[in-house]
Amino acid sequence: MEHALAELGGLDLVVHAAGDGFVAKPVAEVTEEDWDAALGATAKGTLFLAQAATAALTASSGVYVIVEDVAAFQPWPSFAAHCAAKAAQAMLTRLLAIALAPDVRVCGVAPGPVAVEPGRESRRAAETLLGRVGSPDDVAEAVLYLAGAGFVTGATLVVDGGSMLKSGARRRP
Repeated sequence: MEHALAELGGLDLVVHAAGDGFVAKPVAEVTEEDWDAALGATAKGTLFLAQAATAALTASSGVYVIVEDVAAFQPWPSFAAHCAAKAAQAMLTRLLAIALAPDVRVCGVAPGPVAVEPGRESRRAAETLLGRVGSPDDVAEAVLYLAGAGFVTGATLVVDGGSMLKSGARRRP
């Protein structure tokens, strides 16, 4: 934070996009180290970066955008630590929005299938209503929208091509 402030002279926007623990593993095999890594970078990092940035963001009436994940809203047993960490992070988006208002807005972006593993694009695209995977640009555009949306705080913008809706939709006869 000191380096950023020295280089930039202040902050209008801080984006927290760190995470760890996105490793497929059965629940019975999740270790304490796995758990600590996921919660550390994701939830702990979200809170302590907010603390470090609050003074600068308050001075500029700035925005703190947290890159969450649709995993915060969908239980994936093979990614227990990641889902739990992202759920904690989603709660911190709301908690920090309340704690830092009215001086700082806090928002979240929850990407779905974006930048997927090579060879899995068509399978992941079929999971969305839009029939494609997202790109890093799709997430960046959501962040830019929230940075300028002066009456939005405490909200999470889901950027998933409709995959959460499709996964919960009933099949047509």
